[in-house]
Amino acid sequence: MQWLRDMWTKEGPGIPKNAPRKTGLALFSQIFAREWWEMVKLNILFILAALLIIPLPAALAATAFVCVAFVEDRNTYLLRDFVEALRRYFWRATAWGLLFATAIGLGGYATATYASTARENLLMAAPLALALVVTVFLGVMACHLLVLMVMRDLPAKALVRLAAIASIIRPLPVLAALLFNAALWVAHIAFYPVSVFMPATLNFSLGLFAIAFAAHRAAGMVLALPSASRTETAET
Repeated sequence: MQWLRDMWTKEGPGIPKNAPRKTGLALFSQIFAREWWEMVKLNILFILAALLIIPLPAALAATAFVCVAFVEDRNTYLLRDFVEALRRYFWRATAWGLLFATAIGLGGYATATYASTARENLLMAAPLALALVVTVFLGVMACHLLVLMVMRDLPAKALVRLAAIASIIRPLPVLAALLFNAALWVAHIAFYPVSVFMPATLNFSLGLFAIAFAAHRAAGMVLALPSASRTETAET
């Protein structure tokens, strides 16, 4: 049974210390090639944790926590790190998840309502555009907030402010990550039943890894701001 225990608890692979640092898609591909088996196991853990629906936001946070470790090339002990993050972020992730799900849902409903009326009344085009922009921004902000939450313990007010700043200065990478997530599910539907195992093996963990990878740089930038440093100092 040693092999079964090691499959879940041993350290993940690293990279040579003298290897040149890659960026962008090359770095994304390098990390995926190195961690793909860990992502398969992480996907299984996410599904098991999310089966009861209520822990879904916490499962997202725990998966994002591990994915940030992949991005930062930190040693990961998959099962231990996932369970600890699930417990650590349960209440915070649940509260933020409910808040953003409600806000994005209302934004989506408003966008759909204005879109249906804009066909007959062009004056509705302006509120339609506003509702669409706000909804998309909330989605991008939710991604940045998720990554920031698992990178640094911050009070709610500071977390929202830094997530908003990150979403303003670097929205495009996260938008690309969200489109990548949509493409994963479109591929699952388009190639069904050949793609029947995609959700069970990679869709969730790979999608969250894409979001963590896309949001990580902006999160690091805003965490380095003097105001963020003062907040952390005040906490300690």
